[in-house]
Amino acid sequence: MNALKVRSLIQSAARQHHLLGNHGTPHASPFGATVVLRRHKQSQSASSDETKEPYSKFLSRNFKLFGKEVYDKLTCSTVDTMFDTSRSLWDFSGPESLKDFKVQTDQTIGGNSWARIDTSRNNKLLFHGDLCTTVPRDGETARSGYCAMQARQQFGSFNRKKHIDLTAFNSLNLRLRGDGRAYMVNILTEGYFTDHHDDIWSYFLFTRGGPYWQDVNIPFSKFFLSSRGRIQDKQAAVDLELVNSVGLTMADAVDGEFALEIDSISASYDATHSEEFAYELYR
Repeated sequence: MNALKVRSLIQSAARQHHLLGNHGTPHASPFGATVVLRRHKQSQSASSDETKEPYSKFLSRNFKLFGKEVYDKLTCSTVDTMFDTSRSLWDFSGPESLKDFKVQTDQTIGGNSWARIDTSRNNKLLFHGDLCTTVPRDGETARSGYCAMQARQQFGSFNRKKHIDLTAFNSLNLRLRGDGRAYMVNILTEGYFTDHHDDIWSYFLFTRGGPYWQDVNIPFSKFFLSSRGRIQDKQAAVDLELVNSVGLTMADAVDGEFALEIDSISASYDATHSEEFAYELYR
């Protein structure tokens, strides 16, 4: 086989490989092209088993959902809750109530921490795991040791992001039972500069430990802007109209097990709280 045929075979295999959505680079040899072609056949057989939603069904489903969204806007279906002083965001009472949350750990950067979300003996959400601050020996990572739970992003019709509007409230409330360790409460809002990353506002959560439930009330004015665990010099108040998610982070730099049981997360309006923002704004 001459060099021209070999090059043609590799280019053809690379094009097929790219169409599959796998962006791996094929080897510059006939054996590499054979490997890519084999993967192509395996992927074709695997994809044939999976059922994809027909385009007509996708359009029908999303147009119905869009119509419901328009109807809710026109009829003001939430007008009866406009003057409520509190709103329940998540009430945890069984396995079904946990599906809206996901877990992230430092294993994505080579760390050794782990965490899970389970149902506690009281049928509540139990966020638990083991924190390890050992830095991976990859020559790049400088810090490690974090576990986080976060509400999944909700989507509306045609895969548009659904936001949680909390402009009518000024405090975040959590009913929980902790282990005496410190956590961070996070509010994720629509990114100002990019759609790929949410802006994150955080505040400290100190748990008491012990058998008793703890009611935590955190004014939104106390949340500060942070990025990748670093507090930003230029601060701003939380954009409560475009909240995408709420979550918790364990990163207190203490190795060992942790456990946090959560009963509910809600927002409320406290008429006695008049503070707009707790930190200095640099102009």
